[in-house]
Amino acid sequence: MNSALETTQLKDIVAHAKEYGFVFQSSEIYDGLAAVYDYGPNGVELKNNLKRLWWETMTQLHHDVVGIDAAIFMAPQTWEASGHVAGFNDPLIDNLDSKKRYRADVLVEEKIVALQKEIEGLKFKQSIPNSIPDGTWNSYEDRISEAENMIGLLTTALQIGTPHSLSNAIKQANISEPGTGSTNWTEARQFNLMYSTQGSAIDADAPPVYLRPETAQGIFVNFLNVQKSARMKIPFGIAQIGKAFRNEIVARQFIFRMREFEQMEMQFFVRPGTEGEWYDTWKAARRRFHEALGLPADKLRFHDHDKLAHYAKAAVDIEYEFPFGFKEIEGIHSRSDFDLAQHQHLSRKKQQYFDNDVDPATGKPYGNYVPYVVETSVGADRLFLATLCQAFAEETITEGEGEAQQTKTRTVLRLHPALAPVKAAIFPLVRKDGLPEKAQAIFDDLRFDFRLVLEERDAIGKRYTRQDLIGTPFCIAVDHQTLEDDTVTVRDRDSREQVRMPIAELRRYISEAVSFRRIFEKL
Repeated sequence: MNSALETTQLKDIVAHAKEYGFVFQSSEIYDGLAAVYDYGPNGVELKNNLKRLWWETMTQLHHDVVGIDAAIFMAPQTWEASGHVAGFNDPLIDNLDSKKRYRADVLVEEKIVALQKEIEGLKFKQSIPNSIPDGTWNSYEDRISEAENMIGLLTTALQIGTPHSLSNAIKQANISEPGTGSTNWTEARQFNLMYSTQGSAIDADAPPVYLRPETAQGIFVNFLNVQKSARMKIPFGIAQIGKAFRNEIVARQFIFRMREFEQMEMQFFVRPGTEGEWYDTWKAARRRFHEALGLPADKLRFHDHDKLAHYAKAAVDIEYEFPFGFKEIEGIHSRSDFDLAQHQHLSRKKQQYFDNDVDPATGKPYGNYVPYVVETSVGADRLFLATLCQAFAEETITEGEGEAQQTKTRTVLRLHPALAPVKAAIFPLVRKDGLPEKAQAIFDDLRFDFRLVLEERDAIGKRYTRQDLIGTPFCIAVDHQTLEDDTVTVRDRDSREQVRMPIAELRRYISEAVSFRRIFEKL
């Protein structure tokens, strides 16, 4: 996909999100606040459905996972133990011509992707007979070799990860600013991403309190509280959904990277030595989750981390192919015992678990140990964006028959029915003859089970179109025959097929389609 098409597609999705009540720019009447967004009437329903589905997948389908809701504010020592105070930095670089700021590592990563695409294109041309002009074969080979060498240099710079190494790589690769082509860069430097605020309204000397940059630490500091109160045995997990805050300097690509965002995390505590097996288990399980939601397998991929944190044993991202390329939506990490051990050291409170299961090698109980952790962490906002991008479709359809037949373009959100903000829309065919009253009665009967809309205005074709635009899976038309035999016409969003059925069958029919069970069965 070329960059112009990518930009157009993302712009269309952003415009659609605003027009139909999914996402608004925060404080828009004051020209907005950069990288902060609000979810509208349909957006909050879709996002809540995604969060509820994740929560039930974790805590309902797994007997060994329980949940918590930890506070956003935590003792400042928490972030010293986790390493965020000293090391939660991004390498930033400024362009002196445009006065814009960028993440140096992202510029390098994007250059690597561009070089990889160039190599693929050159090799594809080489594979086609007579596609290369006479005398230029060696120049193709030279360019491929040159690009591969540059990828190696850039990859090494990313692995080193220092501002100096990234600055040098940007210069050596002659990386230019997107859009302007300027190569007039400053030196890269580190910038801490945590927001801080005054810890006390009375004591001016009180240490700062941070807005949490991740939700995981709220789980770690509650490890023993949860283990004892819920009577959990290793292995077990603790799940949490919550807000996190990062002072992102380079925030772009709509809601993909924001300063205030929501994470859905589960920390799975295991016996040391078993973390590799559990890492593979959760890696496979989390990919199945995304595919069950409707993200196709060919638009998902695993990306193993080349550079691991000093405490990590393994790390992989699940990436989705957005209009702007493959980007992370979830991370799975084998974190060893780093977090609990750090909190044990700084707090001087033991974070150990007594395991009375017998070790086959010794014939004795495993005894006390600090558990290892396997983490799954998905961004709720990124999953929302991936779901929206995948569902957004513009298609050519034919309506009518014979001379009245016409072709037009339909925009539709093909959301999984379980995730759709509205499950069904009820339309009286006309606003008279008792049809509105009958439609209201159907609405009143079903509203305890589903989120519905009841709409009487405009021609029924326009009403269908509005529901397609927000992803409503079913539209129920109430007509004069309904008054005679208590049947209605149900239109399917995706196929546009219409079936006649008794009103008494509606609850069962809709329930089967919109139940989370349809997704759970694929996990």
